[in-house]
Parts: sequence; structure tokens; C-alpha cells
Amino acid sequence: MRKLVILFMASLWLAGCVLQPPPAEPDAVDESSAPAAENAPATLILATTTSTQDSGLLDYLLPDFTAQTGVDVSVVAVGTGQALKLGEDGNADVLLVHACAREIAFMEAGHGVSRHQVMFNDFVIVGGAADPAGIGGGADAVAALQAIATAETPFVSRGDDSGTHTKELSLWKAAGIEPAGDWYISAGQGMGAVLTMSDELQAYTLSDRATYLSRTLEGLSLEIMVEGDARLFNPYSVMAVNPDKGPHIQAELANQFIEWLLSDATQARIGEFGVEQFGAPLFVPTAAEPVPTECD
Repeated sequence: MRKLVILFMASLWLAGCVLQPPPAEPDAVDESSAPAAENAPATLILATTTSTQDSGLLDYLLPDFTAQTGVDVSVVAVGTGQALKLGEDGNADVLLVHACAREIAFMEAGHGVSRHQVMFNDFVIVGGAADPAGIGGGADAVAALQAIATAETPFVSRGDDSGTHTKELSLWKAAGIEPAGDWYISAGQGMGAVLTMSDELQAYTLSDRATYLSRTLEGLSLEIMVEGDARLFNPYSVMAVNPDKGPHIQAELANQFIEWLLSDATQARIGEFGVEQFGAPLFVPTAAEPVPTECD
């Protein structure tokens, strides 16, 4: 019996010493089946104002550009000031913005190589139906701001260095007022967020018409108080960033995008945007006949 036990234990020890086959090498990657980087779709970086995004215009237009060219567009929707900074720093290929004096300064500084007017709409002053400053039905934006400041009724400012904020500050300057106090709320937000905040507070604010109208479809209760002042004119331009910013700048794609945006077909689509919902376009195309601006 002892011999049987010893033989059994020896067999176990020998089994543990048997060489096991090495683990299988992982399958080699078949490089021929991996997608080549050069086959990845090209991407264009578009820095633009929040109004083109919040109004729905970009969602309406850009799929056509991608379908026609195979180029994806990565949209960075920020205030115009931030969009210009992205272009200045070489972090965008093309800009679609609305602050003509700053656009001209951008070009004169050599940050851009081309600038074209694309379209326009206008700004409106909106507020709650109660209208505590009594500005409803007016057509003088400066007088309206003076009344708001005198009554110290809540006014929400974009406060984000955007084209809308730039326009608002120019109107306060024309009114001879430096707004300050609890009634003046600097949000530091895009147009959609500012309209939501103003709606919650039933406060006044300055908005581009397109974003305002688009938000009314989502239940926004604010009403247009002031419109029609020539100082509320709001033109948009497209600019190609200078390729000297670096080899990563997609200059050829930027030019392709600009040609597409200014083409008769795309301009016609811009002129149709919003007609079905509101009976009038949210933006008026101007590539064929640019409209004089205060900066010309």
C-alpha cells in the first residue's frame, strides 16, 4: 500500500512538471483590412456665432455641404469675439460671424485672407408682456434702453463678447448710459440660454430675430418690444483664416465651403429658411448684392 501511495504522489509531481504549451500569440493585425488614415473623411472647423446654431440654420444647411463634398464640418458655436479669437490662434479654418468692425480689424491684422457678406437679419428688444418700462411698440432702440435704465427693470445682457453683446454695448453708449446695478444682469451665455433666463425673469434683452423666433416654437413667452431701428441691422460675414497660421489650416476646404455658402443654390436655401414656420425668412441672403453696413 505504501508503494502505491508513493507511486500516486510521484505521478502527481511529474504531471505538474510537464511543460505546458506557451500561450498563443495574439493574432497579428491585418493592416490591409484596417482603415487607412488618408481614407478618413476630411473635416473643416467652422467657428461661428451661437445665433446660426441656436436658430437651426446650420442644421438646415450643413448636411447639403457634406453630401456634396464628403467634408464633415465641426461647428464651434460661441460668441463672435471667441470665434475671432479661435481664428486668430489658428484653431479654426473658417469663421461665420456678425460684428463688422471687429471683422475688418481681424482682416487688417492679417488673420484672414478673405471676407464676404453672406446674409443679414436684425436685432429686436424683447421682454415680458407686462412691459414695466413701457417700451412696447417702439422703434427707437436707444430710447428704449434709456427707459429701461430709468425704471431699473431687469435687463439680461449676453455679457460674452459676442456680436450681440457688441451691438448692445454700442446702443448703451449711444444712450449715454453705462449699465450697472442689480437690474443689469450679465449672463456670460449664448443667445438661447439668455432668452431662457430672460423668460424666467420676464426681463428685457437684446436678441437676433432668428434665435428669438426659433425659441418661440419651444414655448418662449417673451414678446418683441422694439424693432425696425436702423441701428438694429445685423449683417453676417464669412472669413477664411490665413493658412500662414500653420499647416493644419484647411485653406482649400475653407475656400470650398465659402464658394458653396455664397453659391446661388445655398443662398436660395438661406432665403427659404423659416418661411414655412413664420411666413418670412429668418435670414436674408446678400452674397449677390451686399448691403452697406455702418463699417463701410
